[in-house]
Amino acid sequence: MLYYDLPDWDDMPENMKNDYVKRYYDILKKKHTQLKIKRVFDIVMSVLLILFLLPVFVAIAVAIKIDSPGPVIFKQKRVTAFDKDFTIYKFRTMVNDAESKGTKVTVAGDCRITDIGSTLRKYRLDELPQLFNVLFGDMSFVGTRPEVRKYVDCYSKSMMATLLMPAGITSEASIRYKDEEKLLDGVEDVDHVYVHKILPAKMKYNLRSIRRFSILSDVKTMISTVINILSD
Repeated sequence: MLYYDLPDWDDMPENMKNDYVKRYYDILKKKHTQLKIKRVFDIVMSVLLILFLLPVFVAIAVAIKIDSPGPVIFKQKRVTAFDKDFTIYKFRTMVNDAESKGTKVTVAGDCRITDIGSTLRKYRLDELPQLFNVLFGDMSFVGTRPEVRKYVDCYSKSMMATLLMPAGITSEASIRYKDEEKLLDGVEDVDHVYVHKILPAKMKYNLRSIRRFSILSDVKTMISTVINILSD
């Protein structure tokens, strides 16, 4: 995808056609030029960062292989703009086949997290392979964090508006809920609490970010993310 733009309303997925989504669609439709700039920015920055961070990619890959058996890259189906499935890439931070050994949401002290994985997650280095997702157009630097289909199927009509834009590596909600794992610590039904409490709370920030979308706001969010990571 060379640039990002909204399709005509009639061409939108049927499950996204409701009054709530239309309200956000109309807001973004007026920001046609900024949406294109956003995509160009994503392409240029992802290429530069991939080239610059190549030695880091190699070092992390070696550390993961030494630390535990299994693949270096973790792949999972997630949902992005217009309710489309895509494969997200991350450095593996858990034991091999972790999804078959617990919930899809990670909790504090999760025994599935490897030694090197805890460090990668702390500084969000496990997210680096998503630079390729950004380059391919499935994601953007800033946008609603992509969920698995299981949780997207639980979206309310208003939450579907977050699928008007590509999923993101970071967002205001990601910053505010960077300790999400701790909120789920000791919870008996993790999925229930996540779907009915944490997800709706995060979505308030995600929807507000769409209403206020601009290239400047994206840059501010990226800077805030770096500051938050370095301050941990």
